Amino acid sequence: MGVKMKLELFGCSECKNRTQNQIFCNLSQGEIETISKGKSENFYPKGQVIFHEGSRGNGLYCVYKGKVKVYKSGEKGKEQIIRLAKEGEVLGYRSLLSNELYSASAAVIEDSVVCFISKGQFLEVLKQNSELSLETLQLLSRDLRESEKKIVNITQKTVVERIAESLLVLKEKFGLDQDGKTLNATLSRREIGNLAGVSTETTIRTLSELNKTDILNLNGKQIEFLNVNKLLSLANIRD
Repeated sequence: MGVKMKLELFGCSECKNRTQNQIFCNLSQGEIETISKGKSENFYPKGQVIFHEGSRGNGLYCVYKGKVKVYKSGEKGKEQIIRLAKEGEVLGYRSLLSNELYSASAAVIEDSVVCFISKGQFLEVLKQNSELSLETLQLLSRDLRESEKKIVNITQKTVVERIAESLLVLKEKFGLDQDGKTLNATLSRREIGNLAGVSTETTIRTLSELNKTDILNLNGKQIEFLNVNKLLSLANIRD
C-alpha cells in the first residue's frame, strides 16, 4: 500500500476526474455515495508499486493524480509494460471481477495519488446497475483487444516500428506539454523499451537514430515530437 499522508481530496461526487472515468461518470448520487464508503487515498512516490503480480486483490484502484504503468515480470526480472493509466482511470478490475490473483503489477511512473475503493462497495453497485456492468464489460473488451494487438506487434513488427508506435501510444495516453510538442510524461529508456518489447540497449540506439532526424528531439528524458506524420508512417500502424 502507498505511503499514508494527509490528503485534501474531495469526495467521489466532487472528484475532478469523475467525468473522465468511463465506469463512474454515469452513476447516481446514491451510487456514488455507496462507492465512497470506506474509500481511501494514498500517495505513492515515483517508482513505488501499488500492487504486486500474484497478490490477492481486495478492491479497485482509481488514479486521482499521476501516471501508472501496469506490467508483467519475466525472466531475470525483465518487465513488459502491458498498459498505461492516467488520471481518472481504474486499475485492478479484472482480478476483482474474476476473484483471481493479480496477473500483473502496477507502479507509478511519477509521484501520484491513487484512491482505493473496497470490493464490497463496488460489487454492491455493480449488481444493481446494468449500465455500469455494460461499461465494465466494454472496458474488459478493450483490454483484450489491446493485448491481442500487442502480441501481433511483438511478433510481426520491426524494432523501429514498435518503438515508433510506443511513442505514439505515450503521446495519445499522456498528451503534450503547453508547447504542443513535448511529451507530458517522463519515462526512462528502459520503460520505453519495456512498452515496446525491446531491450534497453536497442531502445537507446533506436532513439538515438531518430534523434538525428526531423522526427524527434531528445533532451535528456524529455521527448519532443517534431513530425508526428512521419512517426505515424514509421510506426506502420494498421487499423
